[in-house]
Amino acid sequence: MLYDKLLKEAAALSIDVSERNLLPTTHGLYADNTIWINKRLSTRVEKSCILAEELGHHHTSAGDITDQSDVRNRKQELLARQWAHHKMIPLERLVDAHNAQVKGRYEMAEFLGVTEEFLQAAIDRYLEKYGLYIILNEQYAIKLEPLGVVEIFQA
Repeated sequence: MLYDKLLKEAAALSIDVSERNLLPTTHGLYADNTIWINKRLSTRVEKSCILAEELGHHHTSAGDITDQSDVRNRKQELLARQWAHHKMIPLERLVDAHNAQVKGRYEMAEFLGVTEEFLQAAIDRYLEKYGLYIILNEQYAIKLEPLGVVEIFQA
């Protein structure tokens, strides 16, 4: 379902998305308003995570960044990945998972429609950005390590 939603978003941005047989180590590519997703990816969930990151490149990257030995290119790669994390797992969705009584990372990844690896990368990034805790809308405290959500009650 998320994959279809992201495909519609790409179409609205006039980005062509094509599934092709890419090298096994290449999951996706973005260039000139075209995204290629590796046809060999086994699930739509994996494809969603890759499509989100490639859309992130559309929104955040400029030029050819394939040479990852250049620190500027690695920074652009990180920005695209961060964009994808915020797109696929906004903090409010962690609260939604808590309210749905989701337990464990496997169930949470399934609830959010992402891979466990993508979920962990997003949590790691949120940890770097916010530290151990995030207060969301003065209603929830999200603890990132270990992952948990607590509702804040006003006296």
